[in-house]
Amino acid sequence: MSFWAANRAILEKHYPGLAEEITAQDECALAPEDIKIEAAPTGDPSLSIKGMHVHSPRDPLREGQRLAQAAAGNGPIVILGFGLGYAAQAAAELGRPVVVVEKYRELLARAMELRDMTGFLSKKIIFVLGGAGEGIMNALAIAGGLVQENNPSVIRNRALTGLDEEWYAAAEERIRTWAMKDNVNMATFKRFGRRWVRNLSRNMNAIRDLPGISRLAGLAAETQLAHNTAEPLPVFLAAAGPSLDLSGPMLKDIYRRCIVVAVDTSLRFLVKNGVCPDFTLVVDPQFWNSRHLDRCTCGSDCGPHTRLIAESAVYPPVLNLPFKGRYLCGSLFPLGSFIEKRVDPKGRLGAGGSVATTAWDFARSLGAQEIWIAGLDLAFPGLKTHFRGALFEDRSNAESGRLKPAETWLVRALRDGLPFYAPSGSGGQVLTDRRLSLYAAWFENRFRQYPQIRNRSLFSGGLAIEGLIPAGAENLLALPNRRDEINRRLEEAFSQIEADFFEPGETQARAERYENAVYALTRGLEHIKNAAEKGAAIAEQALKRSPNSTEQNKILKNLDEITQSIANSEVKEVAGFLFPPAETSKMDSENNSNDSKDPFLAYLKSSVRFYRSLAEAAGDNAFIPFQKQRV
Repeated sequence: MSFWAANRAILEKHYPGLAEEITAQDECALAPEDIKIEAAPTGDPSLSIKGMHVHSPRDPLREGQRLAQAAAGNGPIVILGFGLGYAAQAAAELGRPVVVVEKYRELLARAMELRDMTGFLSKKIIFVLGGAGEGIMNALAIAGGLVQENNPSVIRNRALTGLDEEWYAAAEERIRTWAMKDNVNMATFKRFGRRWVRNLSRNMNAIRDLPGISRLAGLAAETQLAHNTAEPLPVFLAAAGPSLDLSGPMLKDIYRRCIVVAVDTSLRFLVKNGVCPDFTLVVDPQFWNSRHLDRCTCGSDCGPHTRLIAESAVYPPVLNLPFKGRYLCGSLFPLGSFIEKRVDPKGRLGAGGSVATTAWDFARSLGAQEIWIAGLDLAFPGLKTHFRGALFEDRSNAESGRLKPAETWLVRALRDGLPFYAPSGSGGQVLTDRRLSLYAAWFENRFRQYPQIRNRSLFSGGLAIEGLIPAGAENLLALPNRRDEINRRLEEAFSQIEADFFEPGETQARAERYENAVYALTRGLEHIKNAAEKGAAIAEQALKRSPNSTEQNKILKNLDEITQSIANSEVKEVAGFLFPPAETSKMDSENNSNDSKDPFLAYLKSSVRFYRSLAEAAGDNAFIPFQKQRV
């Protein structure tokens, strides 16, 4: 059997359609005369393109192994430039997921013809071939889910990346954007982690007392909110970018035609223009974020009409504002998730770092087939950061003075996010930054996951987002007036939820589940705290003396049993959420250097730090809401 026949059999089994893709005609294909195959002295085929060696002409197999061995970490490995697959094949032998990024699909076909790739193709391989490399983010998300560490390593084929510098530079930018999300998440955690926990503790009763969005989504089909014999209802999503200003004169007309979903930042804009959205989303836990809602509900017609969609860690007063109805989405944090799973699952929404990403996912959960979006600029068109009159602008104007004018805040907002120019949705370039481009990558990824949803942008001056189609306001205004139908369907759904969720028997059962969940949480954290304190005491006592080998084995066994006991706890993620991140100081480095000759001593010292920190986290009284002691 030829190499191609054997490889194709694996392709058809594990990668349906890939064989046809790599053998199909491609407009960007290399000219046949540009590709040259030679036999290396080792007998392995080597490749050169336009006179440049893609692999070592002496020993391409050994070269691929050397490149793979240099891939640090334990996360996915990205191969930029496949060639004949030597580096990719060696990387797959490390047991880590491999993402192959190759512009020229025919090079894969050549590799399948010339080499036995059956073992390679049977491993965890994801291919991103040709096009604009738009599948990289999705591929990294899949690969990251296969390993505990999702920070990717990159192996570059210098000949191929140099041949198409612009294409591979765009691919690397996508990879950097993906890798940056972990740094952003860690920085956010360090800054707001305890705030989230305090808010959750004060809002814990809301998990018991408020219905979740899963009920609304579940009732969509029953009430024909999403699937009707008539055309599905469109959704209008109001983000808070500068282009939202352009929608002001037509908001009332939009309201007559669409379900209106606002983010907390844009709510005041809609209210100012005489429109009360059907839903407003709030997911940020910070106090200043709650100020976006000031004077947007009380004293207006908005509160009695708008339903609040909130995450259970929001700033507590938000849940007491006079919205017509309040619903929770699934908690993003272990403490909230622990209670929800045992009391009343709420329904998860995607979290891409911005409330607009969550709002889009909510619109999708309603069954929307067409989502019209305004204000999703993810850029600074005209050097503007938000719509006119946003809280940020009002604060900067209110605090403006001769020595600190409002322009100072604007310059910092434009500068501090590492700005750069990127393609605009209307053509040309627009100023954006790393944080906003990360949000754009999230949207692109979600748009690819749900290709049946048509995402339309009313105004196209912001960052170009693949999958967001500039459609023009005139197309939205050409839709029929369906406000009466929208109100009827929503009211039917809300009425059914109220009847089911607040039925007396269900309310009592939910209260019992809540009491049991809080009790299990309290007991579990107490167990972890006691176990961690015991482990720290054992390690500290051992440090005060010099145990012999028999005693060392006993100490190691005891610490292993304690660690296993903690690992088996159902609340370990809750305690681990506030576990302080490891930080290596100069003194720690010196101690590690001194302990390198005695691994047991180093283990004891690290055990003391680990157990003490874990005991402190598990004993943090911010975790537990006020609850009468259970007898």
